[in-house]
Amino acid sequence: MNQIREIKTGSGKTAVQVVLRRYHRTEIVKHIGTGESLGEVSRLKILARQFIREKERLVPLFPETEEDDGNDLVSVKNLEIAKYRHQFAYDFLSGFYELNGFSEIKSEILKDLTLIRIVEPTSKLRSLVLLNEYFGKAYSISSFYKNIGKLIGFKRQAEDLAVSYAGKYLRFDFSLVFYDVTTLYFETFTDDKLRKYGFSKDNKPGQPQILVALVVNSDGYPVAVDIFEGNKFEGHTIIPVILAFQKRHNIKNLTVVADAAMLSRGNMEELTKNNLSYIVGARLSNLSSDVLGRISEAVANKPGRCFKTKTDLGYLICDFSEIRALKDRTDRKKQLLKAKNQIDNPGRFMRRSRFIKETTKSLYELNEELIEKDQMLDGIKGYYTNLGGMNNDLIVSRYHDLWKIEKAFRIAKSDLLARPVFHRKKESIEAHILIVFLALCVAKSIELKTKLSIKSIKEKIWKVLDVEIKDKITGKSFIKQTPVPFLEY
Repeated sequence: MNQIREIKTGSGKTAVQVVLRRYHRTEIVKHIGTGESLGEVSRLKILARQFIREKERLVPLFPETEEDDGNDLVSVKNLEIAKYRHQFAYDFLSGFYELNGFSEIKSEILKDLTLIRIVEPTSKLRSLVLLNEYFGKAYSISSFYKNIGKLIGFKRQAEDLAVSYAGKYLRFDFSLVFYDVTTLYFETFTDDKLRKYGFSKDNKPGQPQILVALVVNSDGYPVAVDIFEGNKFEGHTIIPVILAFQKRHNIKNLTVVADAAMLSRGNMEELTKNNLSYIVGARLSNLSSDVLGRISEAVANKPGRCFKTKTDLGYLICDFSEIRALKDRTDRKKQLLKAKNQIDNPGRFMRRSRFIKETTKSLYELNEELIEKDQMLDGIKGYYTNLGGMNNDLIVSRYHDLWKIEKAFRIAKSDLLARPVFHRKKESIEAHILIVFLALCVAKSIELKTKLSIKSIKEKIWKVLDVEIKDKITGKSFIKQTPVPFLEY
């Protein structure tokens, strides 16, 4: 049977050929062409598949007239669809899985669970059903349970391959990474050593959870992942993750960017002690009114201006944004309405508004001092860093790039449905996170290459079907592929 083969040429390009394997030898049937980019190679593979279909006399779906298939006449009246596959989608995603270098991981089930996670994220057992239905990839349940615990053994290799991809295709040089933590809840009400009750970012306070820490590069591409107990303070996760990352890759110069949740004197001292730089969000409301007054006087209503001063937490840099000021004023207006309603109806609310203070027992009033302090901060954002010689605007710009890791978490939670988690054993939970990490890497590389969202890409590739058509009279089967969308990458 004719097959498609890819081989590397001496110039580093990829040659696509149609070959025939017989008598323990590989014969070249046709040389389709040579490509340099992933897009060029993918289009050559499409041409190769078309050549194979024509050579093997695969009929159209459905023919308007009777056609001779080489031996018998085929009539549209006698044709029926036997089954269909999404082979193009599988090949497309496999191409990016290989581009990321993950084909070096010797686990076919890990690859297929990663790809089906991108296509239709669901439970692992349901994934096995879909792999067979969509791609013709059959795995027994017993085989799955036998291998699920072994998958976590590939975690370090997967992270190293992700770093290698980022260095080769995204010019990642370890100089800058972004760090953040999210929570994943479980469909249970029983906690254990790993799944703990804690502050939930998923608004599921009544269910146990784990913390997931993610490190991405400046493109938002993941390079490391780790998990922690659900009740662990997220500020205590950054040091072990970043130091382990530094040690594994023997990094000399690294700047880590994180939000204010990671802010603590201990974290900053530990990073500095290990020759690491940091840019973290500052909680300005903790500063004295005197310092806040100086900051407000320097930057309030002055877009493009920066305030900088040296503190015991590093250099504090502040800037102003009119958009942020509008949001701050709107949010405060809503909170004040809520506060006044609570003062008038104290028994109706369990949680007191931040703008309310208690004067005497059960008597409340607005905290005018706090309101005035809050008004001083309208539109002002602060950042701590130990990069004293770096341009202020660059510090601010680097921090604002944190949205890339937030987007990575959104992709993981929405497009890849990383939550809720149904696993109970620690090794199965770790395997689940590894699968989501690999799927996130593949999805992000697709977005960066095609400039399209992973949701849009899925819609395009899913329209391509390999349909098996059976002649009810002769019993012969034919395969027809629906039109392939053009993707520029």
